[in-house]
Amino acid sequence: MSELTTIARPYAKAAFELAVEKGAVESWNEMLFFAGQVASNEQAAAVLAGLPTASEQADVFIKICAEQLNEYGQNLVKVMAENKRLVALPEVATLFAEFKADFDKEIDVNVVSATELTASKQESLVAALEKRFARKVKLNCSVDAAVVGGLIIKAGDTVIDGSIRGKLNRLAVTLQS
Repeated sequence: MSELTTIARPYAKAAFELAVEKGAVESWNEMLFFAGQVASNEQAAAVLAGLPTASEQADVFIKICAEQLNEYGQNLVKVMAENKRLVALPEVATLFAEFKADFDKEIDVNVVSATELTASKQESLVAALEKRFARKVKLNCSVDAAVVGGLIIKAGDTVIDGSIRGKLNRLAVTLQS
């Protein structure tokens, strides 16, 4: 997967820079998401793999996507097909979405709790996390009884384990050392 990320990064970065320049970040995000879905579809991949030339692959891919791709999106598909990189389109879409979130100063935060969080608790948690990360927070809540109590918060590479189970585990490690 990291090889695809390495291949996809320059394409995603170039697409993002063009989207910012044209003021069309949201439409590019939708366009690349759709193209990524088409590229990851097994039937579409089988059809594309059976075509002998890059220009035929690009033409068929563009026909499959139809009106979902604007002229710049079509050019991206043609360049990626010429370089035999269409397989990396789903990763390009993922990286573009990450660039967009960073540009929008947004962060996805996953919160795991022992019980369902009320709306007021979610609002206060969002306010605290927005202050902590200096970004707009998109909260994804889930419930796991194994947490016992408290919260486990995951935002990118940051993990805040405020669960009772986590505190007990840290206490046990401290007592053993």
